[in-house]
Amino acid sequence: MFSRYRPFPLTGIFVALVIVALWLSSLVWLLRVDIAQVNLLWIFVALLGRTYIQTGLFIVAHDAIHGVVMPGDRRINHGIGRLAVTLYALLSYQKLAINHWRHHRYPGQAQDPDFHDGIHRSLALWYLKFMAGYLKGGDQAVLVLKLVVIVLIFTIGFQIPVSNLGLFWLLPIVLSSMQLFLFGTYLPHRSERSANHHCATSSNYPLLLSLLTCYYFGYHWEHHEYPHLPWYSLPAARQLNS
Repeated sequence: MFSRYRPFPLTGIFVALVIVALWLSSLVWLLRVDIAQVNLLWIFVALLGRTYIQTGLFIVAHDAIHGVVMPGDRRINHGIGRLAVTLYALLSYQKLAINHWRHHRYPGQAQDPDFHDGIHRSLALWYLKFMAGYLKGGDQAVLVLKLVVIVLIFTIGFQIPVSNLGLFWLLPIVLSSMQLFLFGTYLPHRSERSANHHCATSSNYPLLLSLLTCYYFGYHWEHHEYPHLPWYSLPAARQLNS
């Protein structure tokens, strides 16, 4: 049904490379900014921008898991996905893919790694459970060690201020994880009365607001129903089913 909404085959990799390029260029620039010479509003806007681009990296990895970054070449498709999730937070692309496909196969069930267990159903507790599901056991210690090593390399080797690293690299990772959880998991899946087998509901946000909140993933039922569509094709699916 949605074959006509599938974009040109190279659209996915073009969009992915633009997001990666924006992430890299904005980071290089902001790590060198003298934050003592700029006002708080500028820093706040820059932080929001970095967080949004950070979320975009995860969206690229997510689309790669669904095979839509480069549909004609699995090697390039998954290579871009690994790059995106490494830049995002040094995560394992393979583990992320396994968990995400479990989420699609068992939405709202005990096997769903993204769903609450009946105890952790509040926003805060569900978020903590959500994060723990992607960083199990020794993974947390390994991630912290990697982050510490990178901070030392940048601060000692490249003389990058810790404040810049914290504001424009580390904090956007945390804020982005909250953004992804809120708009991609909590709001779409919190309803116990979802009358569909995806256990998912979609927001009614207009196009621009949906794009700003989480790259159209507020149209979440559409994503579960048509997982072969990239994020930028979800509005077409939403329009058809509204």
